[in-house]
Amino acid sequence: MTQTTDAAADTASTRGPGAGRRRRTRVHRAWFVAAVTFVTIIGAAAFRSLPGLLIDPLHEEFDWSRGTIGLAVSVNLALYGLTAPFAAALMDRFGIRRVVALALIVIAVGSGATVWMTAAWQLLLCWGLLVGLGSGSMALAFAATVTNRWFTERRGLVTGILTAASASGQLIFLPVLSWIVSEHDWRPAAVTVSLAALAVVPFVWLLLRDHPADIGVEPYGATEFVEKPPPVPGAARRTVKVLFSAARTGRFWLLAGTFAICGASTNGLIQTHFVPAAHDHGMPVTAAASLLAVIGVFDVVGTIASGWFTDRFDPRRLLAVYYALRGVSLLFLPILLAPSVHPPMVFFIVFYGLDWVATVPPTIALCRDQFGDDSAIVFGWVLASHQVGAALVAFIGGVVRDSFGSYNVMWYASGALCAVAALMALVIRRRPSAVGVGAESVGSALPG
Repeated sequence: MTQTTDAAADTASTRGPGAGRRRRTRVHRAWFVAAVTFVTIIGAAAFRSLPGLLIDPLHEEFDWSRGTIGLAVSVNLALYGLTAPFAAALMDRFGIRRVVALALIVIAVGSGATVWMTAAWQLLLCWGLLVGLGSGSMALAFAATVTNRWFTERRGLVTGILTAASASGQLIFLPVLSWIVSEHDWRPAAVTVSLAALAVVPFVWLLLRDHPADIGVEPYGATEFVEKPPPVPGAARRTVKVLFSAARTGRFWLLAGTFAICGASTNGLIQTHFVPAAHDHGMPVTAAASLLAVIGVFDVVGTIASGWFTDRFDPRRLLAVYYALRGVSLLFLPILLAPSVHPPMVFFIVFYGLDWVATVPPTIALCRDQFGDDSAIVFGWVLASHQVGAALVAFIGGVVRDSFGSYNVMWYASGALCAVAALMALVIRRRPSAVGVGAESVGSALPG
């Protein structure tokens, strides 16, 4: 491990490649940066765990409709996705440490301020706007940028670990937050989220560095010292330019459409509405939240397995299978909801966890196949469509519950949408020379 002061590190980074290189140690500093990133993403997962737990308490206390509460969650999810394509540009311009630290502070302010709200517009401002912008600024681009800057080897492994951090955070915080909401009201839960975000800020500011050159070392696996690149003020402009170019092709809209349905049937539907739907059937909130946390365990396994499959099979066919099976499972969910947890419900949770983000590796592979050097930015916009789909269903689900008294219409409609996504995936044409892209390539395809 490297032991230097920031001043010495800054001096070392200005002396050129020869003088900037330093004695190797057994544990490369890149692994400590990855560890800080992992802890940061786990802390940030707290605010992603809370929205589904707030719907019933806010409805009961303020008499706000579930549609109104769902709209705040919808704004949050939409901003999370729409901010993500620009996050890498912000990090290139201002540095990873500054952007992530500020994003965590914005999240903490937005979540903490909800304890004093008295009107629905304040929920939209705090949870929708502030937390949405903060979470979007440290979304997928954060892990990808750290991986691309600090590692030239093991990128796929590091990306997989950092992606799993979000699921691990959900596993940690969901049972805790659900217990707090059940035993102590929703306000202590909101404060817990705020404190979790603030607690990570010192780790980010003191331990995270923007580039290996800042401390005078080469990236992990590199044989030569890599100079720190200058700020890139035009990155945001290129992000928009790539969008307009890709949007002229039908392939982009097919990928964006399938991924929007993916977001609608995961973050928008299950993550937001599963807990209140299960509670409608008499299941305790803590039990329902624990089931949702189990999804976070199995989505890690599903993602790794999907990367392995993507290296060996046609990504289009994999997507078709994933969406078709997801759609079928949603059709059975209304008859599985009950006051207690039973084996068929556990089977549904395990299956849905395995399928939750299994769509990511084949979607990235198809972006690489179709858009070449611009694939990372294109995937950023495809990810934005994922969150827009999630946002729409988060809102519509609340309206449906208010209108019909249950979520059954949403389960059936989402199952039908998944069938449409399966057909859309099969329509995408691949280049004749394309081959499968495995888990290692997934890491290099991410924005950064």
